Amino acid sequence: MIGYIGLAEFIPFFAFSFFTGHFADNFSRTKIARITILLLVLQASLLVFLSANNSSFLQTNGILPLYLTVVLWGIIRAFMSPALQALMPEIVPRNLYANAATWNSTVWHIAAITGPTIGGILCAYYDFNIVYSVVVSSIVIGFILFCFITTRPAPENKKEESIMKSFSTGLKFVFGKNLLLSALSLDLFAVLFGGATAMLPAYADKILHVGATELGVLRAAPAIGAVIVAIILAYFPPMKGAGKKLLFSVAAFGVCTIFFGISENYFLSFFLLALLGAFDNISVVIRHTILQLMTPDNMRGRVGAVNGIFIGSSNELGAFESGLAAGLMGLVPSVIFGGGMTLVIVIVIAILSRQLRQLNMNNIR
Repeated sequence: MIGYIGLAEFIPFFAFSFFTGHFADNFSRTKIARITILLLVLQASLLVFLSANNSSFLQTNGILPLYLTVVLWGIIRAFMSPALQALMPEIVPRNLYANAATWNSTVWHIAAITGPTIGGILCAYYDFNIVYSVVVSSIVIGFILFCFITTRPAPENKKEESIMKSFSTGLKFVFGKNLLLSALSLDLFAVLFGGATAMLPAYADKILHVGATELGVLRAAPAIGAVIVAIILAYFPPMKGAGKKLLFSVAAFGVCTIFFGISENYFLSFFLLALLGAFDNISVVIRHTILQLMTPDNMRGRVGAVNGIFIGSSNELGAFESGLAAGLMGLVPSVIFGGGMTLVIVIVIAILSRQLRQLNMNNIR
């Protein structure tokens, strides 16, 4: 079921991403972001309704309505992701992209620490409709804060293209840049196969034998490691030797995944997840900076949509792969297999992409 949840999000996200980048490059990115955040309020409100009526509505209709809320989230994120990614140049000067990517990642991971931890505690002591009510309140606060953001006007896109032609332009741009394609492919397959975090609910229950509160802490562990590393990267940006650092960080991500699969100790698993998050964040900052530096302003929405297909959808497809592999191979072997495949991908891309191996981000124009 964890795998099916990932698939329910992946399919609409993937399908809609073919044209959402066109909207982000031809309409106000700020307005798109505001509308999608409001739609998130609606989606979370549906979860409040479903959890509050669990004894009647869900028993009558089954769990299909829950999957439909995940489908709705996939559609919303398909529009939100390229618009938000394309907003950075309207807010931050070009010379601060690397630093901005680091701080953006830091703040995101702080939220990722507090969210699962609070969620685990609330799930342990309160009804689920109370938990989802907190989610609704959090999104409303986020929308209000977002309204205070001021941006510079985006460059006008003077070309009149059809939606598919527009997407094709973004796709050709990505595939025409060997460095960009290699970086995106590396993250795509690493997330696809290294999805240990997707199986955390099953691991907490079957292997570590812990409850909802401990699961919340485990889910926060990667973000804790990511925040620690992000603070370091904010003062020491990974510009020099960025390609080698990217390859090393993804390889270390795979190694941590393998050892997490072997671990049966709660505290060791927490430590390995924190390391996993730390190495993952190094690759996120480097990839995001490459993406921002190499993309023209008038194409950021379309390239962001392509990036979403590569990276954003790989999280959900990776969750499905992890669930499927766990069903076929068993929980522990599937996680170890995923970590091993991540190492194989790093070796293959390192061999094929000399440009990535030699990358210094100071040289990107």
